[in-house]
Amino acid sequence: MIFAGDFHIHSKFSRATSPSMDLENLDRWARIKGIKVLGTGDFTHPAWFGDIKEKLSPAERGLFKLKNGDSPTRFILTSEISCIYSKGGKVRKVHIIVFAPSINAVEKINEKLNQIGNLHSDGRPILGLDAKELAKIVLDADENCLVVPAHAWTPWFSVFGSKSGFNSLEECFEDYTKYIYTIETGLSSDPAMNWRLAQLDKITLISNSDAHSPKKIGREANIFDTELSYDAIVDAIKLKDKTKFLYTIEFFPEEGKYHYDGHALCNLSLSPEQSKKYNNICPKCGKPLVIGVLNRVEELADSPEGFVPKNSIPFKSLIPLEEIIADSMGVSLASKEVGRHYNNLIKNLGSEFKILLDVSRQDIAKISLPEIAEGVMRVREGKVNIAPGYDGVYGKIKIFSDRENNKKSYPQKTLF
Repeated sequence: MIFAGDFHIHSKFSRATSPSMDLENLDRWARIKGIKVLGTGDFTHPAWFGDIKEKLSPAERGLFKLKNGDSPTRFILTSEISCIYSKGGKVRKVHIIVFAPSINAVEKINEKLNQIGNLHSDGRPILGLDAKELAKIVLDADENCLVVPAHAWTPWFSVFGSKSGFNSLEECFEDYTKYIYTIETGLSSDPAMNWRLAQLDKITLISNSDAHSPKKIGREANIFDTELSYDAIVDAIKLKDKTKFLYTIEFFPEEGKYHYDGHALCNLSLSPEQSKKYNNICPKCGKPLVIGVLNRVEELADSPEGFVPKNSIPFKSLIPLEEIIADSMGVSLASKEVGRHYNNLIKNLGSEFKILLDVSRQDIAKISLPEIAEGVMRVREGKVNIAPGYDGVYGKIKIFSDRENNKKSYPQKTLF
């Protein structure tokens, strides 16, 4: 069975998240996006874990579904944990995603973590806990759990981050490195960037949305061809059979908000080469630059650009459909016309992934506009221009040039 999985999301109990991040809305948007297996996120939070136990019932082994109705969406138990601690004479801030195969395993993990820090304050708890010790707690609860470094390259909170990370997985996890089978690339890096590190040649690269609102789920995802169960998904991630993990769906990494170096307050974005000219110091304010993902990859890379490891999983770079519609029409993302065209495409052609990946130009144009169909085709072909993101500022994507947009005029068209 071919299906999409997005395993790293957050609930309404995490900071800076939409109040609509509840199980019912997540189920609805999973169907709109084309996500078959969605992470629950935040299983360490007592109230959210209560919702999980109350509203979900067991489905296939290790997966869950909404008790009410017959939705095809499946949930897998996941949570992100923020480890902030000192190691090697430096403050480390590492985010970890945990996959768990059962309610019982989650209860064991939560019991241990509750003794270390406050699980009630945030869906993504901040714990003074070494990432290695977290791995020990998780795997002691159930050896079938999966421990995954989250958004592995972001400057502030990741295993390789320029501000608080490590230069290798071994530095972080020591003797538990053998249990780290995969890392999450994050929005600001793609597999091709990660392939430049030989130490990651045997590490599977997964991609997830890290969504804080329902509309954002699926902006990155993983495509499998396997049976529907927790064990089958984890085995595919561990590459026990490489044919089971087909590819990942990626942001164009330049769109991520930490791809380039820079200073948001100074409105300054710099490539790694430009940063070197300034000795990584902001030429406007004189403070250290926030070193982004591309620069950090360059620092640790030991393989040339374009190198592809033997067991690598392919990837496809996409742009969310609403962004394509907005750019194709030359309007803002908040425009009502964007929502009208989006809803009409989903209603008539299927899920967002189906439209972005499979539906023909002719069928898209027939339902919406030729310009939107052209936008989808350009994204499939990688024909986009992006001003890279930096220091928390998302990159700005252009599919059509300003000149092309100025020439557009749209006839009135009944969508419903």
